Amino acid sequence: MSGEHQRAGTHDRQGRVDGDLVDREARDQSRVDAVLDDFFRLAKRRAESVGYRYVDLWKVLERNTSGGKRFRPRMVFTTYTALGGRDDEAAARVGAAFELLHTALIVHDDVIDRDFSRRGIPNVSGSYRDEATTAGIPTPTAEHRGMSAAVIAGDLALTGASRLLLQVPCDGPVQARLLDLLDEAVFVSAGGEMIDVELSLSDDLPTVDEILDMERAKTAVYSFEAPLQAGAVLAEAPEAVVRALGEFGREVGVAYQVVDDLLGVFGTQSDTGKTVLGDLREGKRTVLVAHAATTDDWFGIRPFIGKADLSEAEAEVVRGRLEACGARRFAEQLVEDHARRALAVLDGPDVGEALRDALAPLVQVVLERVR
Repeated sequence: MSGEHQRAGTHDRQGRVDGDLVDREARDQSRVDAVLDDFFRLAKRRAESVGYRYVDLWKVLERNTSGGKRFRPRMVFTTYTALGGRDDEAAARVGAAFELLHTALIVHDDVIDRDFSRRGIPNVSGSYRDEATTAGIPTPTAEHRGMSAAVIAGDLALTGASRLLLQVPCDGPVQARLLDLLDEAVFVSAGGEMIDVELSLSDDLPTVDEILDMERAKTAVYSFEAPLQAGAVLAEAPEAVVRALGEFGREVGVAYQVVDDLLGVFGTQSDTGKTVLGDLREGKRTVLVAHAATTDDWFGIRPFIGKADLSEAEAEVVRGRLEACGARRFAEQLVEDHARRALAVLDGPDVGEALRDALAPLVQVVLERVR
């Protein structure tokens, strides 16, 4: 066979592999969506006995859970399937539980940040605030109504995640381990959120290590570590594999969060779903800011960090100075370092070939986001 034909054959096979992967991910997402649809259908039916206002809250929460990339369920399915798991319905229920956890945490996070929209549309707080202002209720009261509804909705999603795990058809010890993973994800994430709040109010700028610890706790554990480990636990993998997946999830999760820091300043609205002036106007404590604060350029950057009416022209000045002081390159190097550590975990003795092949592309996805 000629070289040209060999290359064509390789491309055809790769195309089939990629196509099969897309088809499988679509099927997995459909299963997760079906679990969530059933969860909300039953919840709305139960809510009828309380009253129509409560049913409306469930409808708004359902709307805020729909769509999205179903990233955390994909983590569950990736490890579960690679480790030989075959009960797709059980995996879908575990994946749906982590999707509800994600909903709960972002609904509460929006309350903490006093945000009334997400990705350009009203979130739970915004939906209830807008309904109130339309009815002529004064803005402060309308905003309080919105935040109150969001606190309640987030609590419902949080307890719903546990409820879904209790419905997973598996042995008692497996179910107990899954609940432990969910509990740890909530526990650590809450701690990370609290640290983030405290850092934002402090006059002292945090160190890079403090930022990384906060980002790992607030997001990486529930988005990467826990769902990756949950898929392995459901597949009844050895504990050494579960531990390795926790290490992998920690490294790739931190890398992912540092990429978010970069995109929040140097990205575009299509990358982030929100204005790229937001992090600077908010004065968000990021790796970029923490590193810049250790350089002589900080005095030219500091006046713009947290400036509520920061203009695009001023943001360009900040971007230029963040590059000049090496903050951007420092953050990019952090991403590469953590990605390299994640790959090193996959090369360890506890990770088999199938699992390595399934997870290595995730590291490339993180690296491509910053390139």
